Formats: sequence, structure tokens, C-alpha cells
Amino acid sequence: MVVHAADIQDADGLGDLLRRVKPLYNWLRTMFADSIYNRLDALLTCFLFGLTLVIVRRAAGSTGFVVQPRRWVVERSLGWLGRWRRLSRDYEKLPEVSEAMVTLAMIRLMLHRLVHPPRKRLPTHGRRNGLRRPPC
Repeated sequence: MVVHAADIQDADGLGDLLRRVKPLYNWLRTMFADSIYNRLDALLTCFLFGLTLVIVRRAAGSTGFVVQPRRWVVERSLGWLGRWRRLSRDYEKLPEVSEAMVTLAMIRLMLHRLVHPPRKRLPTHGRRNGLRRPPC
């Protein structure tokens, strides 16, 4: 993850991101992105790092909200981060502090999931979920 100043477009910061990420995840071969990355410099940057850039587009003729392939992963993650009070707004002055806050939020989320793994729930009986009571 890389946090830039507000005057830097996401696609312009792609080189900085890949310089950090590619050495850590050298097995990475494909990158999914939205249409803002459909620029020659972004395509060239991905090519130089040995990545295939896949632009996720809206379905032709769709109107209103439509779940886009692979995009829901990003939106879900941003939603999780938005629950962290310190990340609900941009309170930080330095990008490095913002990066640290996002890292702490994700560490907390992962630790919580390790301590409280999802449990299989027994089906509930009764009228709350619209089911009839089982016969006695």
C-alpha cells in the first residue's frame, strides 16, 4: 500500500506501488484495475514489472449500481477500513502516518479474525426467520 498526496493521481503513483509490492510478491503476474489505469504510462509500468494489467470495465448498457468483477474486493476492503475511526476521515498530515494507520487497522482486523474465527451457526427455528415451528 502506498499513500500519496492528494494532488497525485492513482495511476501516476502506480510505479511507486509496484516498486514496493513486486519484490515482496514476485509471484504476482496479473493486476486488476479500474479505467483510470487505462493509460499508456500505467500499461508500460506494468509491462516493465512483468505484470499483465487487466482493466475491469462496466458492462455495456448497464445503468445504476452494478457489482463489477474483482472490484467488490476493493470496495469491501475499503468498507472494513472505514470502520476504523481514525481512517473515517483524513486526519493525518503526513502520508507515512496514513500508511501506518491503514497497516494498524488491517493488523487489528486480521488478529480479530484469528482470535474469533467464523463459527458454523446452527439453523434457528421459530418465526423470526420466517420458518414455522417444527412439529412436536
